[in-house]
Amino acid sequence: MNTFIFTCGDINGIGPELVIKTLNKVVKKSKGKFLFICPENIFKSEIKKHKLIFNYEIVNSAAYSSDLPISIMNIGSYKRQFGIPTKLSGQVAFKALEMAYVLPIKTNEKAIITAPISKTALSYANIKYPGHTEMLADWYGVKNYAMLFLSKSINAALLTIHQPIKNVPGLISKKLLENKFSLILDTLKKDFKIKSPKIAVLGLNPHAGENGLIGGEEKKIIIPFMKNFPKRKYFFGPYSPDAFFGMKMYSIYDMIIGMYHDQILNPFKLLNFNKGVNYTAGLPIVRTSPDQGTAFDIAGKGIADESSMVEAFKYAQMILANRNSYGKNS
Repeated sequence: MNTFIFTCGDINGIGPELVIKTLNKVVKKSKGKFLFICPENIFKSEIKKHKLIFNYEIVNSAAYSSDLPISIMNIGSYKRQFGIPTKLSGQVAFKALEMAYVLPIKTNEKAIITAPISKTALSYANIKYPGHTEMLADWYGVKNYAMLFLSKSINAALLTIHQPIKNVPGLISKKLLENKFSLILDTLKKDFKIKSPKIAVLGLNPHAGENGLIGGEEKKIIIPFMKNFPKRKYFFGPYSPDAFFGMKMYSIYDMIIGMYHDQILNPFKLLNFNKGVNYTAGLPIVRTSPDQGTAFDIAGKGIADESSMVEAFKYAQMILANRNSYGKNS
């Protein structure tokens, strides 16, 4: 039976609220078991603000066993300070994800849906990871992974993730392109059951380099690679990003690959604010998250929009099912 593991994220933000609201919406309509990793005192404080429509049991061990569809895994008791990142909130967020990782559940039956964390809180806690993606990739020993952003209107992927703009040109290489392109293509086929994907590639520079007049990465690296890539029939571009989005060309592609963070996230969030989903491709387990932050400014007010977290669960459910059926009907 599939187990859907939700982590609390930064306890000073909206994470616990998002998870509880999501469980209220999805549990009775879905098969499988649900596990919410969260400090017990914070869970009990949060549910006072929301009318629960599910039964649950508090458990305290990774070796838990429950007949109820929802278990709340208690990871301690912690003071909450709404609205600010703290060393403690970083430690709790890290502990919740670490527990999700070590749970003895088969990888083909396990999906982790992570609530938002604060990079500032992680740094206060002296945790040397920029985010969930890098933590899980390191723990699972995965070198080739990709950050994808999913929605009904546009699907996109990053060639580089949390990198300063000044570092991006130097990171673009034939090897990086080969690794990411291969992974994204395989992900679309296996996790999304798209037999013949169409994948658009954006240029790094304005006007995709204008034939080398505005930067040379396209002419020297990206275009030669795409011409010689054995699976080139699935890839198109590189396109000038402004024209690509201005002409709404994203609607005719199954995936768009961007060179750096804001090149993708700006248009994606413009189209999908509070609806998009972050997905880590390349991991042995399914991991999704809402494409939103900790929202410290509204934490504790009970007004957070859980739509993106609900979508994160739906994508995790779909991808897990697709992985487990991959190859059976092809």
